[in-house]
Amino acid sequence: MGSNERHVRELAVNECWALLRTESVGRLAVWVDDHPDIFPLNYAVDHGTIVFRSGSGTKVSAALSDAPVALEVDGYETSSREAWSVVIKGRAEGIQEIDELMDTVDLPLFPWQGGAKNLFIRLVPTLVTGRRFPVADPTMWQTPFSNVRRSPSE
Repeated sequence: MGSNERHVRELAVNECWALLRTESVGRLAVWVDDHPDIFPLNYAVDHGTIVFRSGSGTKVSAALSDAPVALEVDGYETSSREAWSVVIKGRAEGIQEIDELMDTVDLPLFPWQGGAKNLFIRLVPTLVTGRRFPVADPTMWQTPFSNVRRSPSE
């Protein structure tokens, strides 16, 4: 076990939620037909769930299927040179009730890509996990060949 592995710290669920509130972009993993797929998305934390908005398409269809989904969000803190990663596993459900939709439209959801994003999806977690770890000094990965000049490829 390397020295960095000893410093990996599992995060409590409340720490995971606190970190999720500091970011707004994650990666949604879904099952599409016969394979996994992953999509970047902008999200907001809402009462112990994750909410995102999107247009219809593969991401939404797969998320709303019977298959479970996962969301991963990562961060890096320069002051401590530590990284963190939080994973939420659960199910996605469309937000359709008018009262719930009215509460959701006030969330800070700002998709990067333009176009119609009229569908609001809530990820309801069944498992929230996270870890924090020091980032390794990049020089530890150097080999005797790291700084050798290479001939241009043909």
